[in-house]
Amino acid sequence: MTAIEAAQPADAKALKLLIESAYRGDSARQGWNHEADILDNERISLAEVEAMLADPAVSMLVARCANGELTGCVAVTRKDDTMGYLGTFCVDPRMQSAGLGGKLLDAAEKQARLSGLGAMEMTVITQREVLIAWYERRGYRRTGETRPFPVPRDPPLRFAVLEKPLTEA
Repeated sequence: MTAIEAAQPADAKALKLLIESAYRGDSARQGWNHEADILDNERISLAEVEAMLADPAVSMLVARCANGELTGCVAVTRKDDTMGYLGTFCVDPRMQSAGLGGKLLDAAEKQARLSGLGAMEMTVITQREVLIAWYERRGYRRTGETRPFPVPRDPPLRFAVLEKPLTEA
């Protein structure tokens, strides 16, 4: 049984390991949703995870097994009074394609609605068409805007901006 609950400061190290395993390296290749073939650097530092957990504008949810192991996470950052930013969203690669990602996304959107947010924004690397298609099936739409990747790359990477109104489901 997996519970979805608020992340705690004590989860920081486990969160960093989960995020790295889901986005980078050979462990990420066990799932369908990774950046391992595009990027090879560290995805997030422990200090960045700790800062997110301490930031009152960030709400981090985790999926936790009965044994305490983290199997997924998602963060919603309040951008302003009506818009949230969805990020740091991942599921343990060994558990992908079993519905946990959808449950985490639903929980994040519900929490955002309950906190008064009316819409959610996210960015996805434009080359990740399969992932963008998954979000589109979940009601997110491309805005037509792209943003530069924060670290210079050759060839350059860009983010597609997606948005979804958070109307009651």
